[in-house]
Amino acid sequence: MADARPLAVAILAAGKGKRMGNPDQAKVLAQLNGTPLLGYVLATAATLQPQRVVVIVGHQREAVIDYVHSVMPEARCVVQDQQLGTGHAVQQTASELADLDADVLILSGDVPLLSEATLLAMLKDHRQHQAVLTVLTTIVPDPSGYGRIIRSEGGLLERIVEHKDASPAELEIAEINSGVYLVRSADLFAALAQVQNANAQGEFYLTDIADILGRQGASVRVFTAADWHEVHGINTPDDLAQAARILGVDA
Repeated sequence: MADARPLAVAILAAGKGKRMGNPDQAKVLAQLNGTPLLGYVLATAATLQPQRVVVIVGHQREAVIDYVHSVMPEARCVVQDQQLGTGHAVQQTASELADLDADVLILSGDVPLLSEATLLAMLKDHRQHQAVLTVLTTIVPDPSGYGRIIRSEGGLLERIVEHKDASPAELEIAEINSGVYLVRSADLFAALAQVQNANAQGEFYLTDIADILGRQGASVRVFTAADWHEVHGINTPDDLAQAARILGVDA
């Protein structure tokens, strides 16, 4: 992989976290065992030695930016002024990433338990297969609320369907989208320009790039995390308590 494209990391950290019960605090600054959720994600990103890290901020942006620069001074922050969806959020990184011919690893600031080992394995698979896009998935006991992975008869990724847009049959699928992606920068921003918001939420979904790139004949892969606990996302205080139990610490 000596001639591989450089790695850049984009971290989604703009959400309000309405269900966390603390409107005065950005969700990514909620603490897990004394460390903000975003701190775990930044620390894991740092182990990958990326050429550039960009954090997308929005709600309580000043506090989030201050925290980011306190733990990773070299990170760059971009602002998502309106919460128009994950696709719109990642578009805000174009000013920092569009000039790079890089593999962009997209992480969520509220998914703190992802391991370096899983991400390195995903990156290796992505590069060995010369993929344009790789989506990290996992099999969960309760897929409620997550986007479902729709595979073709041959087992390839066909599309990702958000929970609120899924049919009853699709809701039965236990393989879910983790919200973690690896995608070539040029293809990322070209696909984002084609994303529409004709869905139940009226948002620009980042997940739509899988369908867009697939229809264009690009190499789109799935990499499945063996341990579903790693992609446990934090949306509620109960989710935070479960993450603490997974870590074996007090919430």
